[in-house]
Parts: sequence; structure tokens; C-alpha cells
Amino acid sequence: MVRLTTHVLDTANGRPGTEMQIDLFAVEPERRLLVSVETNEDGRCEAPLLEGPDLKSGTYELVFGVGRYFRALGTKLADPPFIDDVIVRFGIANANENYHVPLLVSPWSYSTYRGS
Repeated sequence: MVRLTTHVLDTANGRPGTEMQIDLFAVEPERRLLVSVETNEDGRCEAPLLEGPDLKSGTYELVFGVGRYFRALGTKLADPPFIDDVIVRFGIANANENYHVPLLVSPWSYSTYRGS
């Protein structure tokens, strides 16, 4: 079954990004919240964000609660923090393929890519 998944790696502390809030939005025709989850101890979601017939072609946004995550760890951040919510807008062109959109993050940088 096809699916959309994500995970978070905290590159500042060399560990999974645990208990990070992630919201998934469909962007078109209007922005709407599809699911809100929190990462587990491995920095992953307990279930796919979308799977099977719920995975449709279109434009989506993942919103990662990075600032809240680092504040909860006790990381000293500027006010406002340099990176607060990380928004990754991406497209699903083929709903018959798996999409994995991970986030590698620190309080000062982030990176993502399309995994499988």
C-alpha cells in the first residue's frame, strides 16, 4: 500500500527528534489540516501520515514544530528563534508511489529530501 511518511533527526544533539509536533496540510484548492501528530522516541510517526486511497496527487505542507521542540529540551533560543516552525511544501505527482519527507534540523539550520 502506498504511503506518505516522515521522520525527524536532531542534528544539533545527534539524536531522533522526539515528541515533535507535525501538522500535515493539503494546500489546493484551499489549505486544510489533514492530520496532526507527534513523533515517537525514534523520531518517527506511529503510522503513515497518508496511505492508500487517502494519498492523492497534489501539493502538501508539513509543518514541524521545531522551536517548541528545542525549547522543551532547554535549548537557549533567541526571541524570536532563528528557526521556529519549519514548513516543507512538496508535491505528490504520482499517488502510486511512496513518499518519505524527512527533516534534519538544528536551531540554526534544516534540510529535507525525498526518500522512499
